[in-house]
Amino acid sequence: MAKTLPFSRALLLSLSILVVARAISAGDIAIYWGQNGGEGTLASTCDTGRYAYVIVSFVTTFGNFQAPVVNLAGHCEPAAGTCTGLSDEIRSCQGKDIKVLMSIGGGAGDYSLVSEDDANNFADYLWNNFLGGQSSSRPLGDAVLDGIDFDIEKGTTFYDTLAHALSSRSTQAAKIYLTAAPQCPHPDSHLDAALNTGLFDNVWIQFYNNPQCQYASGNTNDILSSWNTWTSSTTAGKIFLGLPAAPEAAPSGGYIPPDVLTGQILPQIKTSAKYGGVMLYSKFYDTTYSTTIKDQV
Repeated sequence: MAKTLPFSRALLLSLSILVVARAISAGDIAIYWGQNGGEGTLASTCDTGRYAYVIVSFVTTFGNFQAPVVNLAGHCEPAAGTCTGLSDEIRSCQGKDIKVLMSIGGGAGDYSLVSEDDANNFADYLWNNFLGGQSSSRPLGDAVLDGIDFDIEKGTTFYDTLAHALSSRSTQAAKIYLTAAPQCPHPDSHLDAALNTGLFDNVWIQFYNNPQCQYASGNTNDILSSWNTWTSSTTAGKIFLGLPAAPEAAPSGGYIPPDVLTGQILPQIKTSAKYGGVMLYSKFYDTTYSTTIKDQV
């Protein structure tokens, strides 16, 4: 006859199993916001309760000692000073324990870093205009963002210098989060040196618009193989699976139907100690995707 555990021991065992299960499965969702005026406000994005990270995008012009330019599409015009009202929205998001980051780069724009001095000058700009420094012309107002995201798709040099310069200003009391969005072919041709610094907290890999390492027509082998390569060789704190939130968000492919993601891919990648969750591009396209997958992430 089987023995029955005392209630206290049974409860402790159940709690231990629950804690282990949560440790294995718990992940976050990150979302890019800022490139379509029809995607709603920053505050409404955070009010959904679906995201742990909101990445404001982009600083599209920088480096080569030129004046940086922030492009927020139809939301507001930073150069005209009409985006400073975002500070209240940023603080509202942060009050919900959501990290708000400023992304640099993107697929279009005019940017490159040409020397260590150039990288350090740009770090000064980011510190003074978005982080804990001071400037009379902060594009988003006086709110202090949580960090900087590197969505670098042009140039190859001195992004490691930029990462070091930003990280050097991070303190225990005021941490600066560094994140990156490399393409899924490994190593990334633009960010490899920066990622090798080991300074990045989260890396959300773009498993889309890259046919050799993305999901396509029921084939999960390429994306899982690439995921394993990244998680075994990247020193970042956490790795996120970067995906388009709708087929239209990635013209060159990579969209994964939610049932395939939750049924075939997430159970495989969540076994990695590096697993951090899912990044989606972008809020404009995320009408139902994050809602559908959130409980499984």
